[in-house]
Amino acid sequence: MPTPIVECVPNFSEGRRPEVMQAIVDAVRATNGVKLLDWSHDANHNRMVVTFVGAPDEVRKAAFNSAKKAVELIDLNQHTGEHPRIGAVDVIPFVPVSGVTLEECAKLSHELGKSIYQELKLPVYFYESAAVRPDRKNLADIRKGNFEGLKTEIKKPERHPDVGEAKLHPTAGAVVVGARPFLVAFNMNLQSNDLKIAKAIANRVREARGGLKNVKALGMQLADRGIVQVSMNLVNCDETPMYRVIELVRAEAKRFGVSVLETEIVGLVPLKYLVETASYYMQLEGFKFDQVLETHL
Repeated sequence: MPTPIVECVPNFSEGRRPEVMQAIVDAVRATNGVKLLDWSHDANHNRMVVTFVGAPDEVRKAAFNSAKKAVELIDLNQHTGEHPRIGAVDVIPFVPVSGVTLEECAKLSHELGKSIYQELKLPVYFYESAAVRPDRKNLADIRKGNFEGLKTEIKKPERHPDVGEAKLHPTAGAVVVGARPFLVAFNMNLQSNDLKIAKAIANRVREARGGLKNVKALGMQLADRGIVQVSMNLVNCDETPMYRVIELVRAEAKRFGVSVLETEIVGLVPLKYLVETASYYMQLEGFKFDQVLETHL
């Protein structure tokens, strides 16, 4: 039987202070049995994404340790950024890699959520495969109103957390914990500074508004660069390949008379999705994944 390996990809509401980001990453590195794979940040989003893998229990410990550090160092009352968020450690997803099921990752999520509330006093919401309510599978629904709006909304019965009291941590807000398959965080930057255009394209692309299945999208401003971005989570690239998303965004952008300046992948991406995209644009006939040299090494 394969060795149980879980990936964890927590998102933190910090992308501007190097010393804070380093402290959070160091908390992961200091956890025995866990391998840090990647971390990246964006000042406009004011957000950091960390990726690490290991055995389930060790990964859960690293997730808790990094969350604890974020609670110590991040005050959402002083936080501004383009990306939606309700917590200092905003979302903690567990992803099955090998020898572990999605259901087992959901159980891991519930264990972590209880520990986070008991020890850090952060109210916890569960999402995707760990959701305990059908209306909380979608992360965007839980984040509605952001930290500022949730301060009052959390008192309503329909917005009560799944674990903890119906009040936010005064500086760290709340946290969303869950289990999901692998997703690709994919952004497309436009040759425009018109936020209305980016939002209009995002609405046409995302599944919730009748766009492509498995695509979540938002229009965002990159103020320091004077451009706008269609920021996306591609939650199942096996069903909806990356090239299909790229082509639709390009087509919609053309309708507004703007072009795509560049694209961006945040964090890690499976090689097969890049190969599939390259095959599409190169118009390769009958190309197979095992023709990639590195798959044989």
